[in-house]
Amino acid sequence: MSTDAVTLEIKERIAQITLNRPDNRNSMNAEMMAGFAVALEQVKADKDLRCLIIAGSGTSFCAGGDFGGDGNFKKNDSDAPEPAPLMRHESLLNTYRSFLDIARLDIPVIGALTGHAIGGGFGLALICDIRVANETALYGANFARLGLHSGMSISYMLPRLVGVPRAAELLFTGRRIDGATAERFGMMNYAVPADQVLEKSWELAREIAVCAPVAVRMMKQSLYKNGDWDPNSAAFTEAMCQAKTFEMEDCKEGIRALLEKREPDFKGQ
Repeated sequence: MSTDAVTLEIKERIAQITLNRPDNRNSMNAEMMAGFAVALEQVKADKDLRCLIIAGSGTSFCAGGDFGGDGNFKKNDSDAPEPAPLMRHESLLNTYRSFLDIARLDIPVIGALTGHAIGGGFGLALICDIRVANETALYGANFARLGLHSGMSISYMLPRLVGVPRAAELLFTGRRIDGATAERFGMMNYAVPADQVLEKSWELAREIAVCAPVAVRMMKQSLYKNGDWDPNSAAFTEAMCQAKTFEMEDCKEGIRALLEKREPDFKGQ
């Protein structure tokens, strides 16, 4: 299956979903999320699969929400970005649903983070079971710099991967870190040169694919059940907070500043 925004390749009992909007840094829009949902359903339906790889084309893995195109924002008469009418917490959950459904897959998922992963794209990276980073690409949750609360269950997943102090610093500053630092923090399994990310991901997928499939699936269930891992439930609380910040003047200023490529001037309103 292939669409303009998402492609799916299956071979050697391994599937690879590739986000394919390189000119827009693989940012999340309606076409991408719909295409991703279709590809994920095909993966779920193929009982022969042993592993899934998720990658991005071009220089970004996923840049998060599409603020400048046909994504979640429109502009009003004064040319100021505003949340579109469907930006309620239910709609936010629906926007993220395709990515959040990864957590319900019974086969292992490897994030081949071929390029930058920012905002919701960073959340997509975190929800994968194993992550291979591009050592020089940037990763982070930049929501605070946009006047927004985090989404995609990032405030739930990140501290469980790197600890509360580091998660607090990264979330409160909106800072992006390179892949090598992310590996050192324990956020990534590997950080390798850009041209080796897919190769390393497929190497890991093949290593998984030769193992007993039922045992691997059962161990994945045990791993997350015993670790109290439930990003889907946490995403509901985040969506409520994110929806509230979408209504604030700081959000409008943050998105406007992003589009105008300048520092925002937040007023706490």
